[in-house]
Amino acid sequence: MRTAARLTTRALPWLVGLAAGVLALGPALGPGYVLRYDMVFVPDLSPATVLAGADGFPRAIPSDAVVAALSLVLPGDLVQSLALLVVFAVGGAGAFRLSVRLVGGASGRGRAPGAVLSAGAAAGVLYVWNPFVAERLLLGQWAVLLGYAGLPWVLWAVVRLGSGRPGAGLAGVVVALVPAAVGGFSSVVLSALTAGPQALTGPRRWRNAGLFVLGLVLVSLPWLAPSLAAGAAGAVTDPAGVEAFAARSDTPFGTVGSLALLGGVWNAGAVPPGYGEPVTATARLLLCAAAVAGWAWWLRRFRPAVGVGLTVSAAAGFGVALLGVSAPGRELLAALIGVWPGFGPLRDGQLFLAPLALVQALGAGAVVLWLLGAPPSTGERWPDGRRNGRRGPDGGAAGEPSRGTGVPLWRAVSVVLVALAPVVVLPGLLWGAGGRLAPVEYPPGWRAAQEAVAADDRPGAVLVLPWSAYRGPEWSGAPVVVLDPATKLFDRRTLWNDDLSVGTPDGGRVVVTGEDARAREVARLLDPDPATGLPGDALLSDPDALAELLGGLGVRHVVVSAPVENQFWSGAESLSVVVESADMTLLRVDDQHINADKEPFPGLEVTSGLVTVGAIIWSMARSGSSLGFQRPRPRTERDARKEIPK
Repeated sequence: MRTAARLTTRALPWLVGLAAGVLALGPALGPGYVLRYDMVFVPDLSPATVLAGADGFPRAIPSDAVVAALSLVLPGDLVQSLALLVVFAVGGAGAFRLSVRLVGGASGRGRAPGAVLSAGAAAGVLYVWNPFVAERLLLGQWAVLLGYAGLPWVLWAVVRLGSGRPGAGLAGVVVALVPAAVGGFSSVVLSALTAGPQALTGPRRWRNAGLFVLGLVLVSLPWLAPSLAAGAAGAVTDPAGVEAFAARSDTPFGTVGSLALLGGVWNAGAVPPGYGEPVTATARLLLCAAAVAGWAWWLRRFRPAVGVGLTVSAAAGFGVALLGVSAPGRELLAALIGVWPGFGPLRDGQLFLAPLALVQALGAGAVVLWLLGAPPSTGERWPDGRRNGRRGPDGGAAGEPSRGTGVPLWRAVSVVLVALAPVVVLPGLLWGAGGRLAPVEYPPGWRAAQEAVAADDRPGAVLVLPWSAYRGPEWSGAPVVVLDPATKLFDRRTLWNDDLSVGTPDGGRVVVTGEDARAREVARLLDPDPATGLPGDALLSDPDALAELLGGLGVRHVVVSAPVENQFWSGAESLSVVVESADMTLLRVDDQHINADKEPFPGLEVTSGLVTVGAIIWSMARSGSSLGFQRPRPRTERDARKEIPK
């Protein structure tokens, strides 16, 4: 019986996360590729494609590198399904286990009381089923969500830093940061915001903070080292993004109210269906208010280990999100970015609501504990080894159910409602966000073009036309905006328009200049027509001159990944048609025009990646765990209770 209970305690958090993931993703887990905004998975993603990268900030290197490595042994669509499901499983299990750990109802070996498990389940569901997750998922930012899923694990690893040796503590932090390492830049920033204040609380704060920073650096090397090596030339951030990425209202409660509900994303196309309706928005508001009240009650009465640190993180993140709401705040952000491009991440303020989402999740768990009459003082050992001696309101040990009758029916029903409320008040996330996350197959012409480029041993980049990064491929079924998949399809350097055009609430548009310096040079020489995305009229009328220009830019292949009326390559002697289909044309620039050397081996990226992988392997071996909730170790503190053999 004890073994079965122990297995249930360990498996239940993961089952809660997996169940939420299956309900949310639905058809997205089937065959085919889900293409939406930044979420672009392609068949047989090549490691060479990832390492070729671009001249801008290499924020996508970690996630793309992991996808490319997995694609060597698994089909690309299966890799995507696993990546999306891992977000829900890791996030739900992390919030569940963090709630249980903070309550102190389970040491990691034994059985947790039913009330504690109920609270953990409520926390796990709310953490992965909220507007923040829904909107980031509909934006296609799966890598950011992977880092978000790891936040509870990182926070607990930081809590444990002060109770062990530095080596063991660092190993635990690095293991917990694995999701952030894969997620990349934004994920590491969120991890620093969520757990940084916690590292500065309690004893040994400076040692703990130093170890935490060291862990962040170790998992950031794949993108951090190339960024530092690029210097000022590679660090370009357009201040126009402040207005484009500022939080916006998606509920009847205005922008501030939308942010408090964990919504307010800048892109109206990423709002889940039905979310902004008055009834569902009001229900969501009541749920958030109850969760925050539960967190406040927990803080006031029981002072959980992460109480101060996580509250500071949530308040700071909410403050960053508010900066883009007012004109003075946007001016301040633009000025900061003008001084140092490193302030660029602050443009997308809604992203920094992640700590508030964790607060609300844990608060929902506290509400369940209150409803069950089991406040977080179960008489079990706390994480520091002490037993809680507080008395409950009936004179019994706090956390023990009252003797006599069991839990009243109304309390049990209320617990079920709290646990299921996130799904009820956000039905737009159900089953692939109402069909918005529907998988599609790449047309045969795309696969033929991919194979043709891979078979060509002549060096040179691939130019992607039309010169528009985000488009709606006709073959994708339902209308959807997505980053052109041709930018990741080929096993070499790709030149594409990384500018971003964003609509504003007043009907205008803001163009955020891209970061790839070589792409900007291509745009200057091609002078593309804004309406068609094809080269300017002078070059279209003389395709041989265009071929000579492209060859001088080091372009070997030109991909036209959409139907075009003007087939400018017709009759050209210097542009050979390799693949031609309804929605994909692959052209090859003749050898005589090519002025391209083989791409240099990306030694810095590979070396920094190997260091990070080595640090992760060491940390897993050192901690004896696959994530941040490591196996318990004997306590040696003075207040630890010694067990005397009988």
